[in-house]
Amino acid sequence: MPAIEHLTERSPKVSVDDLLDGFYPSPRFGEVSFDSYRPDPQQPSQSAAVVKLRDFAGAVNEPEPSGLRRLFGGKKPATRAGIYLDGGFGVGKTHLLASLWHASSGRKAFGTFVEYTNLVGALSFRRTVDALSGYSLVCIDEFELDDPGDTVLMSRLMRELADAGVKLAATSNTLPGSLGDGRFAAEDFQREIQVLADQFEVARIDGEDYRHRGLPQAPDAIDDAALRERIAAFSAGVLAEDDFSELIRHLADVHPSRYRQLLDGVDAVAWHNVKTITEQSVALRFVVLADRLYDRDVPIMASGTTFDNLFTEEMMGGGYMKKYYRAVSRLTALARQGSEVAS
Repeated sequence: MPAIEHLTERSPKVSVDDLLDGFYPSPRFGEVSFDSYRPDPQQPSQSAAVVKLRDFAGAVNEPEPSGLRRLFGGKKPATRAGIYLDGGFGVGKTHLLASLWHASSGRKAFGTFVEYTNLVGALSFRRTVDALSGYSLVCIDEFELDDPGDTVLMSRLMRELADAGVKLAATSNTLPGSLGDGRFAAEDFQREIQVLADQFEVARIDGEDYRHRGLPQAPDAIDDAALRERIAAFSAGVLAEDDFSELIRHLADVHPSRYRQLLDGVDAVAWHNVKTITEQSVALRFVVLADRLYDRDVPIMASGTTFDNLFTEEMMGGGYMKKYYRAVSRLTALARQGSEVAS
């Protein structure tokens, strides 16, 4: 029998030092490299992105000229502080970003967009700038702007880090000049958005979602009796078993910056009676949990609705649709794994 635990009984406490120490690639991307990336031969932009990132890693590792060497013809720094990987879901952007992190020397940070905004909330803006200004590289995965406050905050943070000589790298499903479209009155914040865009050289990565290349569709829905059979057959460590409705209520009481620690030691999750989420705030919190589960490669077993019906049609067609499509893609991949681990 597996060791059964419940996420709804966990309330992790995370210190500021724990937050700073956690800015590195997740175990899923702990050993990736440019060599382990497999570009699609039908998509030349993928191979081109690898070349650009290798060159960018060289710029991170090469100290900027200083003193007399700068005055008398030292190599000029790049005109842009960062590189921005723009592409659809599942084309390997996070793999490439983590490969850049591994290939770069010096102090460096790797985290998702929401983890950096959470860091500012925990430390204050000035302490965050002071902490990261000594880094050689700051990697921001899943860059997106959800509200005006984030726009102003990240615009200032990126500008101040770039001014301090920090190299920046980001991934997103949206070009930097289009960040915020459909979420708020982005036209009122064009100055801040343009400041962000000016920090980056864009590398476009085309292709289809690799998680679904040649793979079957999402597993069929199962009832609760079938889920209990899978739970009984699971024997690979710690299983976190929860009622889905209770879980999403519990997430409201755990800050998203702690979702990584919420999953510590968990080898798989089982959710009873998954239902479509109808509230936007609940759905956005759940997207963060989906990202952390995917980071840790945690298989999911679930009864109830399938994950392609987890969010409402309005959500899937609204301003946050890219977040929701990414979550569905990742949850579906983990559900496939869940259907295999107990077979």
